Amino acid sequence: MTSGSGGSFPTAALEWLVPEPWARVLVIGSVSGAILSRLIGRGAAVMVAEADYDRAVALHRRWGDLWVVLADPSALPFNPGSFDTVLISGGFAALEPEPARSECARVLRGGGHLALIHAARDDSVPWVRRLAEVLQAYDPELMTATPRAAVAELDGCCYFPDVQARNFRTWVPITRDGMLQMVSSTPTLAGLSAQASARLLAQVGAIYDSSARHPEPLTLPYAMQCWRAAADHSEFTSQLHLPGDGISIKL
Repeated sequence: MTSGSGGSFPTAALEWLVPEPWARVLVIGSVSGAILSRLIGRGAAVMVAEADYDRAVALHRRWGDLWVVLADPSALPFNPGSFDTVLISGGFAALEPEPARSECARVLRGGGHLALIHAARDDSVPWVRRLAEVLQAYDPELMTATPRAAVAELDGCCYFPDVQARNFRTWVPITRDGMLQMVSSTPTLAGLSAQASARLLAQVGAIYDSSARHPEPLTLPYAMQCWRAAADHSEFTSQLHLPGDGISIKL
């Protein structure tokens, strides 16, 4: 169980990922409203490239003046050097085709960088660990930390040879009803039978009741895993040197 938003986004994480408040930022795929609000509030020029038509329309309707372009990461319709930062939140599968990685590097200016974000609920807190154990009995993939494979596509990538990583933590208040809704809306758990769903929600409710200090809500901890990699344009500018005995073609 992960989230691209993690509720409120820590300022320190955003300042590390996008150091320049005025940056030209290309967001690829879905991103949380918290991150968009922070970026725009700092003065960034933000554009979103979304490959799914319905999501692109919904994003434009929600944000109004935000520039949203229907585009695949493997064929970005922008001039070279158009952006200071390319930001991807959670949807790292966008980097899997090689053309997507070279496209991200191409549209970045010299010195620009790729920024990746993944938010995972932090189970180092005892009550969160108990919640994870309950949920993983139904789906082992829920509430797991991001595997390193999530950014493995950048390992050895000539366009982004130096990847830096930092983790941040943020705390998000959550009510009892909010926690039950969060659990019941998870796709895997939404398909449970009525009996299994009722049993699960009773377990979740019991964890909340034994952990919260009423009337204060619980605070749900998120581990914000962030990666940053400067673009290397040498592959775009290197010269091709043919051997002296190479084939010469004359037209």
